[in-house]
Amino acid sequence: MPSKHQLFYTYLVIWGALAIAPRYREDWLLENILVFIGVPLVVYLDRRFSFSWLAAFCLFIFLSLHAVGSHYTYSETPLFTLLSDISNLERNHFDRIVHFLFGFLLFVPLLDLFRHLATSSRLRLVITVLVLISASGIYEILEWLATEITHPELGLAFLGTQGDVWDAQKDMALAHLGTLLALLIWHKRA
Repeated sequence: MPSKHQLFYTYLVIWGALAIAPRYREDWLLENILVFIGVPLVVYLDRRFSFSWLAAFCLFIFLSLHAVGSHYTYSETPLFTLLSDISNLERNHFDRIVHFLFGFLLFVPLLDLFRHLATSSRLRLVITVLVLISASGIYEILEWLATEITHPELGLAFLGTQGDVWDAQKDMALAHLGTLLALLIWHKRA
């Protein structure tokens, strides 16, 4: 089993390799604004509070999937494009899976973090759920604002709606579903 440090360095290698020649450089930069802020924050929080190995592994998986999505754009990730073609689906569902995993995988790191901030296990669970549900909505708003402010012409590529007017709502619903599934799994362990 790799250590937390090995997971972090492996992620940096994956991110670096996928940063070399992304499909759309400007879209990649927009996708990685939160990475440029979030990864240093996670490193700081780990040094201060020491995430568990499981929390670090969940972060590794989520951030690695984000690196892949930002390299190709979420709507053009090759494996999921192939699956969409084979299954006669109307869209590439990689972004939907990552939104679900946002709620599911980030539950553990947040629950880990909140054990240092709240003494009650129920309060930790409630805070974790509220933060993830709020963050999924805030992300959709920030995604739209970032596109409007920086590069409106990148809008559809960055937002990845793929012609679905309800894309943001479906993304939030999947993040909420992932959060609730994680809650069901962790409510007795918190």
